[in-house]
Amino acid sequence: MNQKRLLLLAPFLLGSAVSATAQEPRFSRADTLRGSVTPERAWWDVVHYDLSVRVNPSDSSIVGSNTIRYQVTGPSGEMQIDLMAPLQVDSVVQEGVRLPVRLDGDAFFIQPESPHDPSTSHELTVYYHGRPRVAANPPWDGGFVWARDPQRKPWVATANQGIGASAWWPNKDHQSDEPDSLRIRVTVPSSMVEVSNGRLQGAERGDAGTTTYEWTVSNRINNYGVTINAGNYVHFGESMDGEAGTLDLDYWVLEPHLVQARTQFLQVKPMLACFEGWFGPYPFYEDGYKLVEAPYLGMEHQSAVAYGNRFQNGYLGSDLSGTGRGLSWDYIIIHESAHEWFGNSITTADVADLWVHEGFADYAESLYVECTQGKAAGAEYVVGSRARIRNDRPVIGRYGVNRRGSDDMYFKGANILHTLRQIVDDDGRWRSMLRGMNETFRHKTVTSREVEDYLGQAAGKDLSHFFDQYLRIAQIPTLEYSLNDGTVRYRWLAGVEGFDMPVKITLSRDRTVWISPETDAWKTLPLELDAPDNFRVDENFYVRTTEVKE
Repeated sequence: MNQKRLLLLAPFLLGSAVSATAQEPRFSRADTLRGSVTPERAWWDVVHYDLSVRVNPSDSSIVGSNTIRYQVTGPSGEMQIDLMAPLQVDSVVQEGVRLPVRLDGDAFFIQPESPHDPSTSHELTVYYHGRPRVAANPPWDGGFVWARDPQRKPWVATANQGIGASAWWPNKDHQSDEPDSLRIRVTVPSSMVEVSNGRLQGAERGDAGTTTYEWTVSNRINNYGVTINAGNYVHFGESMDGEAGTLDLDYWVLEPHLVQARTQFLQVKPMLACFEGWFGPYPFYEDGYKLVEAPYLGMEHQSAVAYGNRFQNGYLGSDLSGTGRGLSWDYIIIHESAHEWFGNSITTADVADLWVHEGFADYAESLYVECTQGKAAGAEYVVGSRARIRNDRPVIGRYGVNRRGSDDMYFKGANILHTLRQIVDDDGRWRSMLRGMNETFRHKTVTSREVEDYLGQAAGKDLSHFFDQYLRIAQIPTLEYSLNDGTVRYRWLAGVEGFDMPVKITLSRDRTVWISPETDAWKTLPLELDAPDNFRVDENFYVRTTEVKE
């Protein structure tokens, strides 16, 4: 999801490369209940959600139910399910029996009517109602969005990454557990059209001027990717011949914007073709691909990407790289669609590792530039984005408390991957690594360590020090060097002992060489410089340099 709060910061701060030491936050019991696999979450695995919601724009309220099908994976006990205030649980029913509910903040706990045997499957239904939390600044500060379209007609949407899906529906609100499938039925006033994830199964007229739309998702889906969109929508679509067959492309936009959308969304096919070439087949052929106009900037809702970039190129008309390369394509279409591979198909088990979603999606932007403008242009784009990196705190956050890392996970994450591509130094192998990663972790939850280990094995290199330095230390490594008497002395200054990343340097106008600096000793290389100013590190490596005068 596009959570680039960096755009809201002062320009001098955006360009700062100085590391700041932030005071360690204190975490509460509520943080642990939200962010960890508690004992009350650990013994059961979600298989299917059957979600029904009635949306009432007239008073900003909802009423609904969620039937949770789950499999027992260990000795059963209390179950933790999550639903955020001010929404209220009306009842929890299993096999016709109403179960007692124990509240603890935004979590509630129930005891099944009888003990469950391991490997058995069961269902229960949660009934709830209320006025869900209103998104203060979607998508960054999320919840329910109650808006009006340009014709002053009601326009409703959800955006809840970060805050959590339990902001509007009851579920096991932890990224480590995804249902294998989902049905969502949304009832809205008949003057509105509702769009959710997956395939539309039908629309049924109901009482009091309402219509219920039924959508099904046949693949695993992360809970924050489940979405409601309701408004004065019109539809158009197309299909493409992709790597895995025919892929349906559906577009839902406000009626006044139909002409603009038909032009702007021409970018979808070349984008998907580019990403399939780099990452492998689109992960959700069974559920199709959709762009849905939303009353906020954008979000990577699985198979129903939210779009709010106002039918213009760039990021609301600007280029985040500062190079101009980003003004020839629509940022939201490209970035949020990349999340179908990274974030939706491959999902991190803990939000602390969210760089796997955002770093790869940001890097995908430069690959799209490479597909459309050439390799040098793609490199220029990602290198240009470094001006927005702050190096304020580590990219990886705190585990078990719903704590993500630095917002540098976007631009720095992309530059980490671009640097890794230089180390691999083989574009064919790099492409096979990205495709292999998507094949290995398709429709799975992962840890950063698993991704790091995969990339190291695929590259045939020990990358443990590389990832520890760039992901778990705020500062980037510095190449310290001195030029004296026809030699260059060099070493790494790094926060990780044993950091030994090879790097390409220029020794003269037409001569580049690889060197392998270390942290614990100086190394020496004879050189014949045309001029001292010719010594430099290849700009495709995200490092600092400092010359020591002797």
